[in-house]
Amino acid sequence: MTTMSVRGISLFVKVTGHGHPLVLMHGGPGVDHTTMLPFRSLEDHFTLVFYDHRCNGRSKGATISSMTWENLTADAEELRQLLGFDKWAVLGHSFGGMVALEYTLRYPHSLSRLVLMDTCGDSRWVRQNAPKVLAKRGYSPAAVKMAQRFFNGQIAPNEMVSAMKMFGKAYYHRLRPLKLAHEVISGLRMKRRPEALIFGFGQLLKGWTVMGRLSKIKVPTLVMAGRDDFQFPPEHQAELAAGIPDALLKIIERAGHNAPSERPAEVMAAVKDFIGSEPPGGA
Repeated sequence: MTTMSVRGISLFVKVTGHGHPLVLMHGGPGVDHTTMLPFRSLEDHFTLVFYDHRCNGRSKGATISSMTWENLTADAEELRQLLGFDKWAVLGHSFGGMVALEYTLRYPHSLSRLVLMDTCGDSRWVRQNAPKVLAKRGYSPAAVKMAQRFFNGQIAPNEMVSAMKMFGKAYYHRLRPLKLAHEVISGLRMKRRPEALIFGFGQLLKGWTVMGRLSKIKVPTLVMAGRDDFQFPPEHQAELAAGIPDALLKIIERAGHNAPSERPAEVMAAVKDFIGSEPPGGA
């Protein structure tokens, strides 16, 4: 683990493994690369690049207003160049998938493969639809109201943990006691940045969509998500995959929004199969 100077700020970066480079763009906003740690099991197959987006996790030196699509994608592109990769595969989960979509559209020649994991091409799915799904699943009116505020960036910084207590179980197909304990321990390692969540949902994602630009994506793409993802359900995954030329679609059964941690074997096998044929892209 280290920090790297990228475009005048300090990004937290961890590089491990060997083989074709694969950068892992974490979700949130407001969390960090630890949400992507299930992918460590692939370090015998790929050179894995974990990092915290600007204004997220342990990255430092950037004002919250600088968390724009232009800066988020330019940071990733300079990181690729600094690490010496000609091209790399890009895997983005949730918010990281949105960054990955913007990155692909802005830097199409920098990618060898694109994997979109539990993500969307239009923010209305999480801002408007997710609270409705929670209501249909029997969550309390208070939890639904909290979700509406949460996904529109209208919570206070000290409400981030409270929100997860109210509807955090919805991120999973089934949160068994052992899995809950594991997630709690994982959460202790996480560096949360509530200001990034509030800015991200309240401003960056307000009205955001790339659905009209998906046809411009020419890199081989895999769209993958859990069947029970309350933020980005299968019907949106089908729309997302249909908009990208020749994209593959894979729905993971018995998984929610955190499919990599709930069904790791299936997710990792799909990623290996999709990217594994790539020739090495060394530094």
